[in-house]
Amino acid sequence: MPGGSVKLHSIKKLGEENNGFDDEEPNDAYMMMGNMKQDTKSPNKKNEAAIRIGFFQLFRFATCRETLMMVGGSVCAFLHGSAQPLMLLVFGMLTDTFIEYDIELQELLDPRKECINNTIQWKNQSVWTDWQDSNNTDKMKNLTCGLLDIEYEMTNFAYYYVAIGCAVFLLGYLQISLWVTSAARQIQIIRKMYFRKVMRMEIGWFDCNSTGELNTRMSDDINKINDAIADQVSIFIQRFTTFVCGFAMGFVKGWKLTLVIIAASPLIGVGAALMALFVAKLTGQELQAYAKAGAVADEVLTSIRTVAAFGGELKEVERYDKNLISAQRWGIRKGLIMGFFTGYMWFIIFLCYALAFWYGSSLVVDTQEYSPGTLLQVFFGVLIAALNLGQASPCLEAFAAGRGAATIIFETIDREPDIDCLSEAGYKLDKVKGDIEFHNVTFHYPSRPEVVILDKLSVAVNSGETTAFVGPSGAGKSTAVQLIQRFYDPKEGMVTLDGHDIRGLNIQWLRSLMGIVEQEPVLFATTIAENIRYGRPGVTLDDIIHATKEANAYNFIMDLPQKFDTLVGEGGGQMSGGQKQRIAIARALVRNPRILLLDMATSALDNESEAVVQEALDKVSNGRTTISIAHRLSTIKNADVIVGYEHGRAVERGKHDELLERKGVYFTLVTLQSQGDKALNQKARQMAGNDEPELKSLSRAGSYRASLRASIRKRTRSQLSNLIPEAESFISQADAGKSAFVEEEEVEEHVEPAPVTRILKYNAPEWPYMLFGTIGAAVNGGVNPVYSLLFSQILATFSIPDPEAQRREINGICMFFVLVGVTSFITQMLQGYAFSKSGELLTRRLRRMGFHAMLGQEVGWFDDHRNSPGALTTRLATDASQVQGATGSQIGMIVNSLTNIGVAVIISFYFSWKLSLVILCFLPFLALSGGFQAKMLTGFAKQDKQAMEDAGRISGEALNNIRTIAGLGKEQSFVEMYEAHLEAPYQAAKQKANVYGACYGFAQCVVFMANSASYRFGGYLVRQEGLHFSLVFRVISAIVTSGTALGRASSYTPDYAKAKISAARFFQLLDRVPKISVYSNEGDKWPDFKGNLEFIDCKFTYPTRPDIQVLNGLNVSVKPGQTLAFVGSSGCGKSTSVQLLERFYDPDQGKVIIDGHDSTQVNVSYLRSKIGIVSQEPILFDCSIGDNIKYGDNLRKVSMNDIISASKKAQLHDFVMTLPEKYDTNVGSQGSQLSRGQKQRIAIARAIIRNPKILLLDEATSALDTESEKTVQEALDKAREGRTCIVIAHRLSTIQNSDIIAVMSRGFVIEQGPHDQLMALKGAYYKLVTTGAPIS
Repeated sequence: MPGGSVKLHSIKKLGEENNGFDDEEPNDAYMMMGNMKQDTKSPNKKNEAAIRIGFFQLFRFATCRETLMMVGGSVCAFLHGSAQPLMLLVFGMLTDTFIEYDIELQELLDPRKECINNTIQWKNQSVWTDWQDSNNTDKMKNLTCGLLDIEYEMTNFAYYYVAIGCAVFLLGYLQISLWVTSAARQIQIIRKMYFRKVMRMEIGWFDCNSTGELNTRMSDDINKINDAIADQVSIFIQRFTTFVCGFAMGFVKGWKLTLVIIAASPLIGVGAALMALFVAKLTGQELQAYAKAGAVADEVLTSIRTVAAFGGELKEVERYDKNLISAQRWGIRKGLIMGFFTGYMWFIIFLCYALAFWYGSSLVVDTQEYSPGTLLQVFFGVLIAALNLGQASPCLEAFAAGRGAATIIFETIDREPDIDCLSEAGYKLDKVKGDIEFHNVTFHYPSRPEVVILDKLSVAVNSGETTAFVGPSGAGKSTAVQLIQRFYDPKEGMVTLDGHDIRGLNIQWLRSLMGIVEQEPVLFATTIAENIRYGRPGVTLDDIIHATKEANAYNFIMDLPQKFDTLVGEGGGQMSGGQKQRIAIARALVRNPRILLLDMATSALDNESEAVVQEALDKVSNGRTTISIAHRLSTIKNADVIVGYEHGRAVERGKHDELLERKGVYFTLVTLQSQGDKALNQKARQMAGNDEPELKSLSRAGSYRASLRASIRKRTRSQLSNLIPEAESFISQADAGKSAFVEEEEVEEHVEPAPVTRILKYNAPEWPYMLFGTIGAAVNGGVNPVYSLLFSQILATFSIPDPEAQRREINGICMFFVLVGVTSFITQMLQGYAFSKSGELLTRRLRRMGFHAMLGQEVGWFDDHRNSPGALTTRLATDASQVQGATGSQIGMIVNSLTNIGVAVIISFYFSWKLSLVILCFLPFLALSGGFQAKMLTGFAKQDKQAMEDAGRISGEALNNIRTIAGLGKEQSFVEMYEAHLEAPYQAAKQKANVYGACYGFAQCVVFMANSASYRFGGYLVRQEGLHFSLVFRVISAIVTSGTALGRASSYTPDYAKAKISAARFFQLLDRVPKISVYSNEGDKWPDFKGNLEFIDCKFTYPTRPDIQVLNGLNVSVKPGQTLAFVGSSGCGKSTSVQLLERFYDPDQGKVIIDGHDSTQVNVSYLRSKIGIVSQEPILFDCSIGDNIKYGDNLRKVSMNDIISASKKAQLHDFVMTLPEKYDTNVGSQGSQLSRGQKQRIAIARAIIRNPKILLLDEATSALDTESEKTVQEALDKAREGRTCIVIAHRLSTIQNSDIIAVMSRGFVIEQGPHDQLMALKGAYYKLVTTGAPIS
């Protein structure tokens, strides 16, 4: 039953799609989890967004060549689609032939008949007449005999089949490969266009779109478009053609039966439509719920140090889990609904079978309108048509998803940026003087329209002068600078350069005139030289060296082992603040700018570097228009003009002395900066004399060389230890470094797939669900073979001579169909619900455990670029949901397939083992093509992922640092880098197209070949061994259904393999034992924690940079209640010592002693709960101010009164009360909605609320202006009372009254003691104080 077989083939497909969707579609959906973050902001937006784009608009980027390929692919798909109905014609003739042959045999079994002259005659004519009268039919008139050579006929049919099979192979290959190739090309174009457009957007657009969301769109959403315009289209065309041809055949061959069958089909259609509707809705809800959880994870991982310092791990896991619960609920509902509708559809289908056979057989037997062959042609024609329509529906889902994703992406591509940084428009002045003027500028940030930042600001900056902007934080100083760079356009008023409105000038050109140095400089993850090169394309090394010398960076760079080729790490993380700052200054200088914008450029530097950098800046600002924002009056005093800001206006301008006389804003700022310092400095200055130079060289030489040599040796060994036990240090450093890096990468990549047993262990609590689901699946599996039994039984009835028996038989079979339908309904529903429940619970459990495990790792683990927040969030999103592929519905599918195969094989061998064996020869091919396809595709997926990750890294870095890139005018070069990285995935996709096409063609044609062989052999058995023809059909259809089930089982192998690898990656994470465990209860705790600290001979290198010795024998101690101040040039290990105390890291050698306990023996969470930290760049969470303060103490419920008293202590309360929503004001992502001083005070309140025994202040006031600094300093002084305190600062004012001042250099303390004692020593400290400018 060739047709039948194929039909069955399709039936299996319906199953595949139905149960199969459970698998295929949602999985995609989960993978897209990360996507749609925008939902969190605007649930409604998404719904309209869903589809504002017509299907054909998806192809708007296709060129002629792609269009031709798609047309060619469509034609092939069209022809391929008509192959199945064509096969039905052959099949109908074949069936008639068999039945005719069988009737002839039965007639000749009657002893009263014989074959004469090729017709069947009675042996006795009179009997014949009587019989004729009694029956009133002339049944034997045209019964021929002896003419029918069954084997010959079957051979012909076999040839037909082979011919169709070959055509199908070719067409299948072409349709897939053409479409996939053209899609790959279009996707590459879309990716380029999208990234290019995003890079052109104005900065205000980025304020309103989170970078995480943009990154997700670049990966997931574009993949969705790919799914919608690739092979899915050709498969859809193919199936749709089959649908049309099938119906056409039904109507042509037998319209009555066709109408009867069609009458029932709306029921199926409605079911399918409702199912699609619900599934889409629920998937949307689920994604939205997960996007929220993903946002939490992302935020927490980005600020892991803060989470660790405040012991918020478990709180964060809870917060994450809360968001997972709703995602899980939606997932379970989705499973239940899918189960229900799948069951419903099968139920209707079986009812249809019953109706069609009952009515059809009456047409054949009673009115003899149809031959049995016609009945089958009509029935299967309609059936194939319906099934293919059903199979086409998942394609529609892919199209809808693609259109939804494309809506947002294309809208971005079509959006014209308000300020287009890549546009050629605008004119360029021939000569630039550099006069900048603000005329009545009013401005508010697009993301916060209700807060006015600049209020009718008017101020002029003269060319060639240095103008300083001073004023309290939040007064609009930095905003003014951003307007000059044209990151934003003013809402009212205008900014002019040499009298020209800057909106009329060419942006790239305008920005190329400016060099900017920000307070928190952004470096890119490449070498120092490359970072400086970003300042201006085509700079020579000499220019770079010149710029670094001017920026006072040359010396420290030459001290690094790899000099200018040193990698600065992600975001410059491997450099100290001062080093980053100087590289940034060099980058600005290399531009040779006309206008220099210094936004607190020296606030992160210690005194010594500050003095030198300041000198460098004074030197380079000569003859340039310079705008300097600063809180340190030392940096401002010698400015030509000082402009005082308050509440978004410039309230005064003039020189230092003039402004002091005015007694306005500037005066208050100055008087706040203590007078005491000045006197002190004056005195120190006079004593300074000439012992400076030698001091300088002294601190540099000697010990450093030794440490460098040691570190090189150490690095070689530490990197090789992975590869060669006891690697000796004689391997030359260069080789070692190189080989070790390469190896390390590879070692990490390879993961052994996890054993399924372990995955199931995590799913163990759900065993009752899984048990019921498995039973349901087993029953469902048995349905297909039973169907083939019933089907062949019906054919057999057509050759029964006795009409009564015939009718009875047919009714019985139809009843049986109904029964099977009911069973199917119940079991499908059971299977759907049970497995979705267990799968969702597993996914949630794994995500939670994974997140918990991540937060439990030591901080050093996060330094590794493989564990960047982005990588970890994707791992949570995708890996956890992919693990479902090895349990849950997956098990259901496998059980389903296995029972299907088992039952089918038993049936077929029972009825004819010879024929079964012949057909079984083809099964390996079916399985093989499935397996081969799976294997190739997973291979490709891996390559793709690799390649896309590289591109993703670039896009991620670009989007995160968009301000810096815009300031440097480097958008174009990032776009080019990104596009270069897209070439590899594109090539891979083209290769994939061919392999995938060939496999698809092969899989489609094997069925035809199998049919041709088996019917040919069936004919032989009927002829030679008297096998009843219905058994031929029974065996063939049973095995073909089982074969397709096998194919289905093998089509899960890729999911299954993916699941095992994802699980393995997950278990790797869960099994990793952190070097410093937050969750363990082991370690010392003691009741009266005093805060007596001692560093004994600590040596330390960061795990990611074993070649740089950061601490080199640090010895220093603090008694309870004392304040220890670390001073020293940047990069000398001050902040590192604080991180050792927090136990973010443990020292490589030496000890940190706390109240007499070795820090490595102390319980981590206990220790951290006693420490409050305020760091230089405080990290706030995206929640309200109140919640951020509460975060300080995660061990208790913090009351509102506590919050208020803490914020009063931190001088924060008054400011909060001025906000519209007071403590419920949201601080924005990473606190972006607040000024630096405001963030800093929140961070201080957060530290105070812990009531810590030890207070760590890492440059806590460096970001503040003088006024806030005074208040915050008072707050800190108050907070320090009765606590052990460690202060790191560059400003001597914050240090003088410390009990102990430790001067650090090169990772150890060179002198310590109170202020006066050190001044008397006339050593390094004395030198720091005196070189410091007239200092705060």
